[in-house]
Amino acid sequence: MSPRLTSISDLRNLRRSLKKSRDGNKPCITICAGTGCQATGASEVVEKFRQEIKDRHLEDKIEVRASGCHGFCERGPLVVIRPQMICYMNVEITDVTQITADTLLEGKVIDRLLYQNPLTNEKIVHEQDIPFYKFQQRIVFGSNGEIDPTRIDDYIAIGGYQGLEKVLSEMAPEQVIDIIKKSGLRGRGGGGFFTGLKWESCRKAKGKEKFVICNADEGDPGAYMDRSLLEGNPHRIIEGMLIGAYAIGSEEGYVYVRNEYPLAVSNLSLAIEQAKEVGLLGKNILGSGLTFTLKINRGGGAFVCGESTALMASLEGKVGEPRAKYIHTVEHGLWDQPSNLNNVETWANVPIIINKGVDWYTSIGTSGSKGTKIFSLVGKINHTGLVEVPMGITLRQIVYDIGGGIPDGKRFKAIQTGGPSGGCIPESLLDLPVDFDRLQKAGSMMGSGGMIVMDEDNCMVDMARYFVQFLQEESCGKCTPCREGLQQMGEILNRICEGNGKEGDIKLLQDLSRVMIDTSLCGLGLTAPNPVLSTLRYFKDEYETHIQSKKCPAKFCNGLISLSIDPEKCTGCGACVKVCPVDAISGEKKKSHQLDGDKCVKCRACHEACKFDAIIIQ
Repeated sequence: MSPRLTSISDLRNLRRSLKKSRDGNKPCITICAGTGCQATGASEVVEKFRQEIKDRHLEDKIEVRASGCHGFCERGPLVVIRPQMICYMNVEITDVTQITADTLLEGKVIDRLLYQNPLTNEKIVHEQDIPFYKFQQRIVFGSNGEIDPTRIDDYIAIGGYQGLEKVLSEMAPEQVIDIIKKSGLRGRGGGGFFTGLKWESCRKAKGKEKFVICNADEGDPGAYMDRSLLEGNPHRIIEGMLIGAYAIGSEEGYVYVRNEYPLAVSNLSLAIEQAKEVGLLGKNILGSGLTFTLKINRGGGAFVCGESTALMASLEGKVGEPRAKYIHTVEHGLWDQPSNLNNVETWANVPIIINKGVDWYTSIGTSGSKGTKIFSLVGKINHTGLVEVPMGITLRQIVYDIGGGIPDGKRFKAIQTGGPSGGCIPESLLDLPVDFDRLQKAGSMMGSGGMIVMDEDNCMVDMARYFVQFLQEESCGKCTPCREGLQQMGEILNRICEGNGKEGDIKLLQDLSRVMIDTSLCGLGLTAPNPVLSTLRYFKDEYETHIQSKKCPAKFCNGLISLSIDPEKCTGCGACVKVCPVDAISGEKKKSHQLDGDKCVKCRACHEACKFDAIIIQ
């Protein structure tokens, strides 16, 4: 642990010392130890590597580093051998001895652990050449793979807290705000409000005290960008908040994090304690006169607490309900005092902007959306994980160049962006550049960065129903338009998917949507109709087919399908009979079987079990 730092020069000297001791040519085994890789055995792999290096008496020659998430989560545990950047995937404990002996000691590459391009069958050795990484621009997320998040020295050695050092030694608070304004940084939590303007308003607001808050209440299904940043680089978020506190004039901050993120809470708690011990949190930080304390508050997992006023009510120990928006939190927020709320990724951008400069940062992205964005890429796609891309990249590049396209040669149908309150974007808009404004014009939103890919087997009416039901369960129920509107929408969509849709349902969904947008109290209600409106906009024919023809084009909705057996393809193997839970299938062995439609519950177990494509879904 580093000594206590009492001045800016102390921090500079420490960084020089750490950089000098950190040999860039020394072999280093970097193992992803984020939550995703831990679920597939990364912790055991880390311990096995440490034991292997110890048994061979190589501690002085080879370093073993447990890092944060590397992003390519489906291929974990991930191991990267530095400085060569040899990347091994799906590493197991039984591979450790061979990696140590062959790669680290003899320089041999183990082919079976390399990434294999599914299109060319080419084996790729280096991380930066793998398509999943090659087309990204990892300015925020990249250092996750460089450091041990439990060691403050690792962060300082790669330039950590240099941004704080710069603002404390060279800039007035107003100058810091001016830089953030000029950078064009917009909130990465969903709203996309310009960060510098928010900081400026909070600094100018009158109050006895001011608060800076980090929103880590990541509630979107399938999204885990903020969790991985907190797990893998907690000091960058602390540094961003310190810079924000200096600019705004705050002495107290909070990180509101989901209780379901135990590793993020653990690593952040340790980082806060380390920062206190070395003098980067507390009173008179680095002798500058800046005082700032930081506390963690664990949320109970309510989706609505991602909304600023509901989050602050929860911080105060009250029920997490939103309040009217005409009262701005930068003037009357936490405990009725001026409060500045940004999400994890927004805070993580701040030190980068200070260190790299406005010109460098604004060279990335589009005219209205600067920098990069981290997305959680999941669903019907070959490569799932976290990707960081420049604003303005197209959906096609994300889905095909980075994500590797759709599995099993199926057709891309839509991509849902922006979480439950986002919209579904069709194949015709695959070349849409991704930024705040263009996504909104397309009927969706950036949100916190969730991307769910759908193929030809997805029913868009059912997708709208799923997200409406999620939002219905997560609505706080305080305002009538959201509470009742979502319930009515859910009932209509259920009816349509069950085959009981009727003329007028589409217009009723549109009318309900307009009322909710015009009259809901908070952002949850205002954006809740997006899944319905976007699917109606681009896939209205599917709604009409459900209602008028009583058919589901994707053959997904059980209320609108029937199963039968093709006698020409059925071999009488009996596989379908064994899995049917209601004895709806009968027939003699090696002879074509029959399916009783009255008994069938449409569980599709027979369809999955049949190897001869004899089960027909209509």
